[in-house]
Amino acid sequence: MIVAGEALKTKHARYVLTPWLAQGNLQPPMIVRGEGIYLYDDDGQRYADLTSGLIAVNLGHGHPGVRAAMHAQVDRLCFSPPNWFNDTRAELAEALVGLAPWGAEGGRAFFTTSGAAANEDAIKFARAVTGRAKVLAAYRSFHGSGAGSATLTGENRRWYNEPTNVMPGVVHFWTPFPYRSPFFTDDPAEETRRALQHVAETIAAENPNAVAAILIEPVIGSNGVIVFPPGYLAGLRALCDAHGILLVFDEVMTGFGRVGAAFGGERFGVVPDLMTIAKGVTSGYVPLGGVLIRERYARGFDDKPLPAGHTYSGHPLAMATGVATLQAYRDGDLFARAKAIESRLRAGLERVRDAHEIVGEVRGAGAFFALEFVSDRKTRAPLVPWQGTSMGPMPSLFAGLKKRGAYGFGRYNVMHIAPPLIITDDQIDEVVATIDGAVGDLSEAHAAARG
Repeated sequence: MIVAGEALKTKHARYVLTPWLAQGNLQPPMIVRGEGIYLYDDDGQRYADLTSGLIAVNLGHGHPGVRAAMHAQVDRLCFSPPNWFNDTRAELAEALVGLAPWGAEGGRAFFTTSGAAANEDAIKFARAVTGRAKVLAAYRSFHGSGAGSATLTGENRRWYNEPTNVMPGVVHFWTPFPYRSPFFTDDPAEETRRALQHVAETIAAENPNAVAAILIEPVIGSNGVIVFPPGYLAGLRALCDAHGILLVFDEVMTGFGRVGAAFGGERFGVVPDLMTIAKGVTSGYVPLGGVLIRERYARGFDDKPLPAGHTYSGHPLAMATGVATLQAYRDGDLFARAKAIESRLRAGLERVRDAHEIVGEVRGAGAFFALEFVSDRKTRAPLVPWQGTSMGPMPSLFAGLKKRGAYGFGRYNVMHIAPPLIITDDQIDEVVATIDGAVGDLSEAHAAARG
């Protein structure tokens, strides 16, 4: 006789398509509850959430204040037309603009239901404002898997849209990555200089007067948590200013305390013209994305129609959730907490690196880190090829986390570590010990495969 839990797993496998994975033989836990930094399955097994869902659940699971606000909104209003005004929509937009880096100039917010849609709409706005068509975006980036956002994406999840991309005019460029320099240098300062020269030459080749925007993640997210060397983002800002190009930061992962400030741009001291948001704006509790646009450009739509719209734009339940989430960040001083997490988590992960030759690099900022695994630390040969078809021994890492009561995710030879911002120091130490054990499993699996 199949028990209830097994019946649910069978039903899930039969009727639900799981993102980005081959559908046969999937055997993840059946998650039914969350509390704090933990997820619980139908058997009561607890898993520390090492990646805040998908870099979204910054407040942890089940925050009581946010849950209460959601319940109150459900009892009051569950839908309002996006072309009519709404009270919670006004409150959240004001709060978000208050967090933005534009000071007295201010700005405005447009709401979507995802980061992917936000990135597509940001490009529409940039094109409408500048009258230009081309957009520069980075390789090793991910901006969503929608028809347009996948075109902006700079890695293999873009390939499913090709060769007929629905967003013409997108040009990709290489960004600095000191550990695996595409510019043939071991010097971060030289890496920055060469990377900026590469962008400048790309702009020149594409006609500066035809480029509407440069879209970039302040920290490269799902493609390896790559923190740019000092001066790179500021250099992009200067290039944009020189050519009348708008600088757009994709803050979907880096926003709302993840890298130790309200937004990644603030952490690294660079002011964009537009920002896209999602994930942490509601701590992932309700789908919500949006575009924040500084006032000098937003006012351009006062006399002409805004070129975007969605049925669920500014959905009241999402708005109430966002308002409560921002309040929870303030009440817990969680943006500052991310900096404290950074210090302790980096130190712990560096101990893991020092204990295991298979770890090539620890990198990150705030509560957003990655371990990169190598088969040879001296040559930096990746444990498995980036964008390859084989995962090699990497599944043993995630199996090791699972058996130790933790959930993690990564891509190819990289594991992401991005716990909820409410994690305690003791929990950080527990997480590091869990990772250390799982990395040991990976090392053994790699050694066994090599014979």
